[in-house]
Amino acid sequence: MAGDIVPIELGLTRGDLVTLWAPRWREGDDEWEAFLGHEEDLYGFPSVAALAAFIRTDDDNDLVEHPAWPVFSKLAAPELEPEENFTFDLIGVPELVAGDPEALTLSELESTFEIVRNIGEVCDLEPVVKFFENHPEIAYLRSGVDEFVGRDGEALWDRIGGAVAEDWDAVIDAIDSIVATPDVDADALSVAEAEILAAEENVVDADDDAEADEDFEEYDTESGEDEDQEETFWTGVGIDPIKIITSGTTYYSLRCYLDEHAVFLGRGGKISVFGSERALARYLADNHDHDLARVSTYEEVQNAAVDGSLEVEVTDENVYVLPGLADDLAEGPDAVDADQLELAVELFTDAADFAKDDATDAALSSSTPLGWYVSYILEPDPGRMTPSPPFQAEAETWRALEAEFESRLRPE
Repeated sequence: MAGDIVPIELGLTRGDLVTLWAPRWREGDDEWEAFLGHEEDLYGFPSVAALAAFIRTDDDNDLVEHPAWPVFSKLAAPELEPEENFTFDLIGVPELVAGDPEALTLSELESTFEIVRNIGEVCDLEPVVKFFENHPEIAYLRSGVDEFVGRDGEALWDRIGGAVAEDWDAVIDAIDSIVATPDVDADALSVAEAEILAAEENVVDADDDAEADEDFEEYDTESGEDEDQEETFWTGVGIDPIKIITSGTTYYSLRCYLDEHAVFLGRGGKISVFGSERALARYLADNHDHDLARVSTYEEVQNAAVDGSLEVEVTDENVYVLPGLADDLAEGPDAVDADQLELAVELFTDAADFAKDDATDAALSSSTPLGWYVSYILEPDPGRMTPSPPFQAEAETWRALEAEFESRLRPE
């Protein structure tokens, strides 16, 4: 897996603290993982400015030997703000398990447990390690909401709640016991605070500029000078024809978004696909039971199919090419077509959303080897070091996601 360093936030007894996590990186034949700290201590800071001040002035911690440290320790303070998916509320876990096993709840629990497991293993915390050894039911979180349906699902959710009620306090106590906040240089802290303040002021200025641009665009539209692309039948109904090229054949289908959720031509989490545009158009002319029929504009699509005026036209941004991606990922980031990968990620996550399955999102989370590798390719940053091989494990995980996606297709 790529060597890198990630700012994270931990919600602990003393409040929200920021620190650094280095996911597994390879040096020669050895793999390492570490958190910002020294000897028995895990360092946590009350603010991003304090974290920035510390890493700029300290040369005696467990991350200084990390290959990315020389670059990372010189980042501007605002760049150390943990992203939303790297904030973990350990104190809030009992409240989460006391609620219903909804998709967001399961995702938050799964990511929090994963970072806690990493802390326990890296820092050799016996109560944390035992928590996961004694409660294997935790692993079912990554399977998504379908795992918690029915009587058996309710019983499984109750066992997870019981595990937290029984042993989570010991986990929190163990992590609290090793968290320390070292002193930081006052001058370095002032510099970091000034950087953050300047960044916030720039955001405000940018928002003002954006608002002015919006006003100008509105004026342009009202005066008949809108240069937007000409509306087509498909943009008018808000439904997109899509083309999916798999290892075995080429398929066509339809997709739209309702309340930011993907809805495909299909039902029960399965996507109806067709071998040609003509076959798809013929299908649309008849009455069928599928989820897309509840879209208010679908009747326009069916009417056009019935009178023969419907033309299934797939735009470039809706063509998904899957073959070769796994092999390219195994070869290395330079071999991967980032546009093709981004589209494939979109397709996989949309299909999983349609099936109400969180497992794909979990597999592509930035806290997993594949997710971290994919994010490096899709979100390039000069401050990140280039991933180092081998990438076979990441490629195999991608192949599993591809197979899972193809299992959701239902040729008609």
